[in-house]
Amino acid sequence: MMDILRLLLGFFLSNVFGYGGGPSSIPLMYQEIVPHYQWLTATEFSNMLALANSLPGPIATKIAAYTGFQVSGWTGAVAALAATVLPSAAALILLIKLLQKYRQSPVVKGMTLFVQPVIAVMMIQVTWQSSRESLAQIGIVHFALLAAAAYWLMLRRKVHPAFVIAGAFLYGGLFIRL
Repeated sequence: MMDILRLLLGFFLSNVFGYGGGPSSIPLMYQEIVPHYQWLTATEFSNMLALANSLPGPIATKIAAYTGFQVSGWTGAVAALAATVLPSAAALILLIKLLQKYRQSPVVKGMTLFVQPVIAVMMIQVTWQSSRESLAQIGIVHFALLAAAAYWLMLRRKVHPAFVIAGAFLYGGLFIRL
């Protein structure tokens, strides 16, 4: 029962403060999942995040479902999903009219603009932590090769990230032996 309460609290907090959806929720979820509650290791989180990114649908719900299931089976998955989805759904229903009414307000515009650098720093932090872990495990050559290939494929050739992730999984399975 305590695990369920922790799942509810951990995912509720990370999603209530995850302004902007998945990209801003991921670092908050990471903090709850890895260092705070230690439900997953940093490597497990990175692997789960990579796989979740290659599947359709919102990233936050996939993270919640996987982590909840790992912690407490199907009951944990449902609890983590509820804590992830319900706060946003309730806020959307309650606040949509208010935001529409004041969307041209300088205060509302300022709030949304000034939170963006904070979200960017949070994403950089998660990227840095994942990169350090990956670099330590697979080495500089594989890391640099995969990073350069991902950059070239996604930004230069406009290949969908799901295909790049699938390719990285294949590369890892074929060429990296830990």
